[in-house]
Amino acid sequence: DILVDGKLCDCDIVVDCKVGDPIPLEVKLTNWSKHSVGPFALTVTPYQDYQNGVHNYELQDAITFVGSNTFYIDSVKPTKDSVYFGALLFLYTGDFYLNIKFHEDNCSRELPLSWFCLPSVHIRAMEPM
Repeated sequence: DILVDGKLCDCDIVVDCKVGDPIPLEVKLTNWSKHSVGPFALTVTPYQDYQNGVHNYELQDAITFVGSNTFYIDSVKPTKDSVYFGALLFLYTGDFYLNIKFHEDNCSRELPLSWFCLPSVHIRAMEPM
């Protein structure tokens, strides 16, 4: 599950936030496999989708992370959850998306396939009222 500003995200949800306010980001992974998985890293990369097949990942002047955009995970035990917290700070208005990728350090253990199907996260940064 992915939560932005406390709201559960799925493909139909747009999370509204205010420019200049830190927005909490929570990623919860549940290991439904019979084996522990890990170590691996989880990286969150923001981008803009121009709706013409072009994605802009050069957003260092528009979005910053409070802390790191990469979470390092030792392992997640079978049938257990692991939750990771971060925060985003939007500096400009606009519609943004989050791309979440896994980087596996140990090739002998496969990550659960459901982790590669995380929902698309759509965030609309607006001017404060």
